[in-house]
Amino acid sequence: MAPLPIPSTVTNAPVRPAENFAVLRQRNFAWFLTGTTLSNSGQWIQQVTLSWLVYELTGSGAMLGTLNLVRSLATLGLAPIAGVAIDRFPRRRLMLSTNSWLFTISLIFGFVLYFNPTLIWPLFIFSFLGGMAGAVDIPLRQTVVFALVPRSHAPAAVALVQTGWAVMRSIGPALGGFLILWVGPEGNFFVQAGAYALVALTILKLNFPPERSTLMPGGTRGNLIEGLRYVVKEPTTRAFVLMGWVLPLFIIPTFSALPPIYAKDVFGGGPETLGALLSAVGIGGIAGGFVTASLGSVERRGVIQLVSLLLLSFSLIGFALSAQLWVALLCLAASGFFEMIYLTTNQTLLQLSIPDELRGRVTGVVSLNMGLMPIGALFAGVGADLFGPQVITLILSGSAALIAVAVYFFSPVIREYRLSAAMGEIER
Repeated sequence: MAPLPIPSTVTNAPVRPAENFAVLRQRNFAWFLTGTTLSNSGQWIQQVTLSWLVYELTGSGAMLGTLNLVRSLATLGLAPIAGVAIDRFPRRRLMLSTNSWLFTISLIFGFVLYFNPTLIWPLFIFSFLGGMAGAVDIPLRQTVVFALVPRSHAPAAVALVQTGWAVMRSIGPALGGFLILWVGPEGNFFVQAGAYALVALTILKLNFPPERSTLMPGGTRGNLIEGLRYVVKEPTTRAFVLMGWVLPLFIIPTFSALPPIYAKDVFGGGPETLGALLSAVGIGGIAGGFVTASLGSVERRGVIQLVSLLLLSFSLIGFALSAQLWVALLCLAASGFFEMIYLTTNQTLLQLSIPDELRGRVTGVVSLNMGLMPIGALFAGVGADLFGPQVITLILSGSAALIAVAVYFFSPVIREYRLSAAMGEIER
């Protein structure tokens, strides 16, 4: 399919819903979506394996939070530098290098666990090394989307990539939980390595447009400052960056640090229960991703973001108050649905506010919000040890709900933001 022409001016003409999925007919994007989804499968299998092993060996929510902290230390240090690398080096080479790193460490740690499955310290080393790869891979894939598809298709492309992430969030944890029973934790690491080997094949299939360095003179430090300066001075970008902090601080801890505690201590289950809890979130996310990709000409994307955050918070409050597993699974599915709408809308509007020549550097700065995850995860883990997982979930979710209401009343930048304005940002 030929790329759609880029209009010279912003119009309010509605976008036909069918056009939202036309991007799937583009070979480049199809390979990219396949590879990203496979990569996500390895990450979700890894998460459920590490979380279960740490809690099974230690019985400590604080240790679960510390595991996330160790992983994010690498992200905090490397994300801005990764953004500069994305704007400097060929993106295919960066993708292959990152994927090779993930393949190698997964294979090595699979053998480590095979020979001694009771060791704890290798799990933290693996988390740190995996965080190093994530510091490059996450912003890299966010920028590659905009290099592979026409700009007019970017909102749908981002939504479909996030839907693939939700698919793997649904399948990956369940598969990880059952693989722990079938082949042991070490077998999960070997499965991850196999997934990364397949990802390498999809990267080789991509056709990248001609690339040129857009870095300013002055070295890495000057380019880091340039990306940070753009975030600080642009009110639209700044507003969506700040809204992106809500998930890692108040929402994701419930999904990442607390599920093993809910599975074992609240619902009296094992790895299969943990997989079911995480998969319920993914199932809801799949529906949320397709809904977001189908929004078409709906203009009030800023309001949609705030409403989805409010409903996401309420669904997690319902999860915390659930006494039966099936009710908890329904609440988690609803939370996954609204989280996907919130996440995709935030990421799309944020990326559309960044000029192409600065996309890598600014995305690297934006990726620092992943460093907030361990703060929320550690707070959630310690709070679960002190007060129980339900109480800390109520505190975190209630805080997110209050933020959604406050931003609606006090931030016209987000409340009044429209899709046509976002498309205008990329067409200046």
